[in-house]
Amino acid sequence: MSILGWIVLGLIAGFIGSKIVNKQGEGLILDIVLGIVGAVVGGFLFAQFGAAGVTGFNLYSMFVAVIGAIVILILYHAIFGRRA
Repeated sequence: MSILGWIVLGLIAGFIGSKIVNKQGEGLILDIVLGIVGAVVGGFLFAQFGAAGVTGFNLYSMFVAVIGAIVILILYHAIFGRRA
């Protein structure tokens, strides 16, 4: 997948993940970073359970990235607490 594909996937997945956890977006750059890191973490987690990770720019990969972004946000809030 190209760099542009990772950025677009990251933006969408990060935005969806932050809306689910925080009820608001994190901002353009943070949503992109969150989504890209979420895709890597989600791919790792899915691989541990025997499923495929991120396979390209498709709905399954978006699902994997959103799950990874949610996991990262939950861990972040558990470690650093909620900031208002």
